Amino acid sequence: MKAWLPALLVCLAACGRTPAKVGEPVDAGEPADVDAGPEPITKSDKLDVLFVIDNTLTAHPAHETLARTIPYFLDRLVNPRCANGLGQIVDEPGPNQPCAVGVRDFAPVADLHVGIVSSSIGGHGADTCSPAAMNFTSQQNDSANLLSRNDAGGVVPTYEGLGFLAWDPEQQYSPPGDSDLQGFAAKLQEMIGGVGNQGCGFEAHLESFYRFLIEPNPYDQIVVEGGEASLVGTDKTLLEQRAAFLRPDSVLLIVVLADEDDCSTRDGGVNWLSMQTLQNGAPYHLPRPRDECAIDPEDECCASCGQNPPPAGCPASPSCQLGSLTAEEDPTPLRCFDQKRRFGLDFLYPVERYVDGLNEPEIADRDGEIVQNPLFVEGRTQRLVLLAGIVGVPWQDIANAPTNLAAGFVPGPDVVWERVLGTHNDPPEDPLMVPSLAPRGGAHPVTGDPLAPPNATSPQANPINGHEHQVPNELQYACIYRLETPRVCVDATCECTTPPEFNTNPICQEDGGAYTTTQRFGRATPATRALRVIQSLGPQGTVASLCTEPVFSTNEPAFGYKPAVDALIRALRGRLVSFEDQ
Repeated sequence: MKAWLPALLVCLAACGRTPAKVGEPVDAGEPADVDAGPEPITKSDKLDVLFVIDNTLTAHPAHETLARTIPYFLDRLVNPRCANGLGQIVDEPGPNQPCAVGVRDFAPVADLHVGIVSSSIGGHGADTCSPAAMNFTSQQNDSANLLSRNDAGGVVPTYEGLGFLAWDPEQQYSPPGDSDLQGFAAKLQEMIGGVGNQGCGFEAHLESFYRFLIEPNPYDQIVVEGGEASLVGTDKTLLEQRAAFLRPDSVLLIVVLADEDDCSTRDGGVNWLSMQTLQNGAPYHLPRPRDECAIDPEDECCASCGQNPPPAGCPASPSCQLGSLTAEEDPTPLRCFDQKRRFGLDFLYPVERYVDGLNEPEIADRDGEIVQNPLFVEGRTQRLVLLAGIVGVPWQDIANAPTNLAAGFVPGPDVVWERVLGTHNDPPEDPLMVPSLAPRGGAHPVTGDPLAPPNATSPQANPINGHEHQVPNELQYACIYRLETPRVCVDATCECTTPPEFNTNPICQEDGGAYTTTQRFGRATPATRALRVIQSLGPQGTVASLCTEPVFSTNEPAFGYKPAVDALIRALRGRLVSFEDQ
């Protein structure tokens, strides 16, 4: 593996970079005829919904909440509400009944595809999340293929066995799709339950949807030879699923549900080493970063000590005489955190890859060739491609009313992005959105609640994230949310198995202050990368919080992810056809 750094530098210069904006190729001789292309599609009566679900053990409570919210989501699609000119719901008549006031959000959706992919796409050539791992499960590499399993190990019946559900109440498909809404909802709920919680801890939400929907030539497998990973073959199953699921003239809605930040590792080269755990049977740890990285990760001399020769013009770095990082400095679960500062390298795809993938008519394939983006082959315009994140961010930061979640979330363009992401030079205004291992200080910029220290005597010392903690190899939480049914932890699949005397985790704390082996709350860490993509998408992006209010009746407007659904429906207005368009 000694030759890995030069190869990595080549990959970092080319792999996943934003492609140059190119037009139609022009022959060097006669001018080429300009093809105007298909007529732009700005509205559609078809809707394709792809759920991207974090399938690690900590996200399991959110799966249950999402499943219970599904009937409301489908009802909002097939029985649209009546809204006024401000987009506010003013009437809720039954199906096929006229609005007493206002107009329907859109015409009832009668042509709907719904599919699911997980956040687990394997180890990119590393031993983690691969058959080489002792604790490997098939859920650790779902390969961005559609999932139709249930939690009993069986398969949920999908449309023609293609992996997705098709809502077809008018029976226009051949063969017909589903026309019983209750049965359709039950199957989707079963599929959500089947996503599971034994997935790869290096969650790749962004790359998973990119690979399924956008990547022109998704690889079939990764082979590591001579220390470098190569992408081999084509995943024909994925391409067949994509061709059946994604209509060229539909509205596309991608919904990401995740309780941790994205870790979409670059494919190829030596990027797989960022997920490797063993070398020749001994624990593997990455080389140290140069000293400049601790001061400024963007310094031109910030690099890995494994790079030989070092960056031109940079002095010798004393840190590079200390050998590789230790197990304490480089715990495997934290390989995705703060990479440039901690390792001198960024092993992740840049977020621009996903922004461009959802916007640009032409993109680079895995070989660097500029090709047509599969999303825009027949006239679908960018405004018909939407990304929503139900992710780690306090709902108080993005709500219309920070004391009333039932009032809903603000539209993506209206989010105060300085509050949740900061700027290039400044951290987020909300200290809860600062990714950190160490306990943070300060107060919430909206509610004024101070962050509570790890020794707080109540899990609600701060009503947003409980309090800071000292859990090894775990980032501080952006928010926590109460579980309807506490979970008694009996094995490592539950987060509260740590003996209470060594625990400062608010999700394991009773209201009276005692820490136990019963989990009473779910949690989420700051979703920085997903939020940066959504921010860049402007009106194509929607943000909602994974953390919910303690409201457990599905009839209440603040239940579960109903406020998130309301935000999704608002984003679909003007994109799905209305009665007037028909």
